[in-house]
Amino acid sequence: MKSYQPAELFDGNGRLRPELAELPPRGDRRMSANPHANGGLLLRDLRLPNFRDYAVEVTVPGVATAEATRVMGRFLRDVMKLNLEARNFRLFSPDENNSNRWQDVLEVTNRAWVAQTLPWDDHLAPDGRVMEMLSEHQCQGWLEGYLLTGRHGFFSCYEAFIHIIDAMFNQHAKWLKVCNHIPWRRPIGSLNYLLSSHVWRQDHNGFSHQDPGFIDHVVNKKAEVVRVYLPPDANSLLSVTDHCLRSRNYINLVVAGKQPAPQWLTMDEAVKHCTAGLGIWEWASNDRGQEPDVVMACCGDVPTLETLAAVDLLHRHAPDLKIRVVNVVDLMTLQPASEHPHGLSDHDFDALFTIDKPIIFAFHGYPWLIHRLTYRRHGHDNIHVRGYKEEGTTTTPFDMCVLNDLDRFHLVGDVIDRVPNLAAKAAYAKQAIRDKLIEHKEYIDRYGDDMPEITGWTWGHEAAAPAGIRSTEADNV
Repeated sequence: MKSYQPAELFDGNGRLRPELAELPPRGDRRMSANPHANGGLLLRDLRLPNFRDYAVEVTVPGVATAEATRVMGRFLRDVMKLNLEARNFRLFSPDENNSNRWQDVLEVTNRAWVAQTLPWDDHLAPDGRVMEMLSEHQCQGWLEGYLLTGRHGFFSCYEAFIHIIDAMFNQHAKWLKVCNHIPWRRPIGSLNYLLSSHVWRQDHNGFSHQDPGFIDHVVNKKAEVVRVYLPPDANSLLSVTDHCLRSRNYINLVVAGKQPAPQWLTMDEAVKHCTAGLGIWEWASNDRGQEPDVVMACCGDVPTLETLAAVDLLHRHAPDLKIRVVNVVDLMTLQPASEHPHGLSDHDFDALFTIDKPIIFAFHGYPWLIHRLTYRRHGHDNIHVRGYKEEGTTTTPFDMCVLNDLDRFHLVGDVIDRVPNLAAKAAYAKQAIRDKLIEHKEYIDRYGDDMPEITGWTWGHEAAAPAGIRSTEADNV
């Protein structure tokens, strides 16, 4: 013990010498009290442009097209520009910034890069604020550290490969849950994910790139921490993005497509729809003032497209059928209010979905998640869910839906099977649907693309339908 030379450390009474007691830092200089270890103390709100200024003009639902994440990228470009001086906003992307349509951000900043540059390198600089590296782990770690020290960020990733950071997500979610109950912990910026290049448009990359299961993984965590959004078009994505950047102490999961797609809602409609989290699309429904015969629900951009195409067929060729179309943006609204802060009350859920009518639900992810979220609802036994069921290959976009029974023709068939009196009278329609699906397979085998009546469909315009649906028998149902 004498080798430690205690006489140099302590006085004759065994007390630490005063000059040594003065050495440890005090106040905020202490490691445990350093504001960088409690990032909420340093947090400053982002300066945000008005997201409404980036709206896609929608005069008629489903006619205009846009790449939703490209529109989002323009908004993020100007978020970046407004916060360059504050240096408190970054984007994180594992080699997918441009692929997921955020390239406009490079108009105002570069990719962070401190190694050698070559003449043909693209937007590389030491002060770049886009963190791009082909390592989901690295991007997740960077973003977590950035948030924990009082800044803001957004992480863009291919949907199938975000699973690489499942365990890291787990730990951040658990940390947030615990910190919500520690009063001296100040709120930090939310961890925001954009998952694009998603399962329904991985027709060119094939089966390896098709997996919507991160949604299930996120939903496992505490309701006070997680939020899941599936905006159906660009304007709703803008509204959701603004909300996520303003939020604190959440993990926000946003799933949105990057390919050209129909636009359904004006900006005013999108804001109201996203604020509610779900709602009836009255312009697509024909049941106002009476009970519907069937509820057509949808969640996700491609499921919304296929649902509306199915509804269009039914409106045209079974006009007496009363259909209610319900779109879901905020997935957690499906849970009871007792289970999640965003959950609908049982009364509101019953009013929206009914308690005794068939519900055909087209979902972006694995079908059983909808059953899991709604199993306590009165009308749960009436819910029939279509979604991804591990069928995929390198094929056409519409064929991805057909392979998983999410396409418009399968949805029409589901209605025929489940609406009383309709199924018994629609044998010819069911046969025509079968024939139309055979025609689809023959066409893509020959031409390598989807049929023009599929790629050219727009809401409210004459669409090709299986001949049997045009029959007098079906029209009189």
